Amino acid sequence: MTLRLSDEHFAALRRRAEKEGRSVRQVAHAAVEEYIARREADEEVHRLGAAAARRWRSVLDDLGE
Repeated sequence: MTLRLSDEHFAALRRRAEKEGRSVRQVAHAAVEEYIARREADEEVHRLGAAAARRWRSVLDDLGE
């Protein structure tokens, strides 16, 4: 896979890799993993919230009155 970054993004990625003593590839890989994990967690929270809202709809409606 080829990832095209702006010069500014690549420079920032390289600086971050140097600060962490890791390769640019390692830092980019970690960033992708973190992004995926964060999105999956967000989706799970949304799914659980929707399920709770459905389960407690009548109680929530009563509270709103």
